[in-house]
Amino acid sequence: MTEQGMTSLETPPHPSERIIGAIAGLLRNGERVATGTLSPLPAAATLLAKMTHAPDLEPLIYGDPELRLAEGFHELFALAQQGKIDVFFLSGVQIDREGNINLSVLGDYDRPAVRLPGGAGSSMLSALARRVILFTVNHNPRLFVPRVDFINATATDNVPWRRGGISHVVTPLGIMAFDAVGKRLVLEAVYTGVSLEEVARQTGFDLGIAGRDIPAVNPLRDNDLELLRGPVRRRMQEIYPLFTAALWGP
Repeated sequence: MTEQGMTSLETPPHPSERIIGAIAGLLRNGERVATGTLSPLPAAATLLAKMTHAPDLEPLIYGDPELRLAEGFHELFALAQQGKIDVFFLSGVQIDREGNINLSVLGDYDRPAVRLPGGAGSSMLSALARRVILFTVNHNPRLFVPRVDFINATATDNVPWRRGGISHVVTPLGIMAFDAVGKRLVLEAVYTGVSLEEVARQTGFDLGIAGRDIPAVNPLRDNDLELLRGPVRRRMQEIYPLFTAALWGP
């Protein structure tokens, strides 16, 4: 067993590591980046970005024992309301071409096939954070649908208090960007080894691929993998021990 637990540097990147690397690459130096509950991938990405290209990034990782929030998650809400959150992360059981997310029901709201916990503060946070990055560990037509069954949060709307909106969606296959002019998601990049045909087949709406040059990128740069399996892993053990053990070993 190595210092990296069950995962040595010779082991090929796990899909979750590629997602972490892709999210990290979207974060900018000097941003205040907040992650909420059940968000180990963005939490690891935030740590990775700070250790690489964004040393002045300020992480606000909910559940981090080094982050002392007197009011818990309510304090993150307050910071967002004050315009002090630059980046936040959300996900959904459905995401549509307009960047709407669904966290509540599948099917009719009154008689749903599946009823879920709901959006919590996703509607507010999607409007008040300066940028929202969506992330998902799956990429299939059941998740990426033409229109969500229920809207918990939107990519953009005309409410006067909106400060920003969804900028990107990161998946196991690639990265989508929100086109503010067309008000829709478009494919920005695929990962090395992923074809445009596969992404199109696994997405339930048109990603604007036709006539555009979509690059294939490696989301893990330079020594990202070494950092993920070393110092990022050690920090993540303090915040998300079960996730860390599952991905990188004890």
